[in-house]
Amino acid sequence: MSIYKPNLLLQPKWRIIDQSSLGPDFDAKQSFAIDDTLCTSVGRNASPATVRSWVHHDTIVLGIQDTKLPHLAEGIHYLQEQGYKPIVRNSGGLAVVLDEGVLNISLIFPDAEKGIDIDRGYDAMFDLIKAMFASHTTDIEAKEIVGSYCPGSYDLSIDGQKFAGISQRRVRGGVAVQIYLCVSGDGAKRASVIKEFYKRGLQEAETKFTYPTIVPETMASLSQLLNVELTVSDLMMLMLQTLQSTGASLEMIPLQAAELELFDTQLQRMYDRNEKALGSVLNT
Repeated sequence: MSIYKPNLLLQPKWRIIDQSSLGPDFDAKQSFAIDDTLCTSVGRNASPATVRSWVHHDTIVLGIQDTKLPHLAEGIHYLQEQGYKPIVRNSGGLAVVLDEGVLNISLIFPDAEKGIDIDRGYDAMFDLIKAMFASHTTDIEAKEIVGSYCPGSYDLSIDGQKFAGISQRRVRGGVAVQIYLCVSGDGAKRASVIKEFYKRGLQEAETKFTYPTIVPETMASLSQLLNVELTVSDLMMLMLQTLQSTGASLEMIPLQAAELELFDTQLQRMYDRNEKALGSVLNT
């Protein structure tokens, strides 16, 4: 599992913040506020490069474009009927499903003097995932999977079926590269939820923005693709072993006092963003 290619993963020290087992009361709005907080802290050199892991139960994370669906209320009410809590993220992308079988990982780097170009950030995450699963498969590809939800050029797939998507966010000198990994469960079933959300949210109306046409069979979990029973805990262990294999020291460091103050500000921004985007829909 050693990584020898010079890249952003080769940090002398990694700060680890593991929030993968906080349970169903851990709200996704908190996660995006924490990443913004850590971006600021890392950008100020008040923190080393950081890896944060997080899991949220029965949540649909929407992008800004999703909130512009012509029949948004119908789509949101469907998600609620299925037991999902919708929230709007503060970064790019479209709707994704989070549940107890989906592990999210954030790699947070300082944006150095020459800057971290977008592809370099994506490549760092891609390299991490390839290294984590080197003993399982060498067939992981990064390319857009048409028919998946939240499609992008750094969709990660095996044999044409997507199991992960990567996004980035830049805040005050820090870069957060975020990935969701469908570890276990039924990938096509998750995709079917998003397919129905768009069906009800669009109702065949014409829009300037082209929303994805979801084909559920284009998505699967790693457990399905590798034919191995995997858990979030398994992937956490693989990730930590992989980072250690680079020669880095790993240190568990929770949010510090100054970061907690900043977090409160960032969380309020997330609450305000969600109230503006979904308040009128959720309150009906």
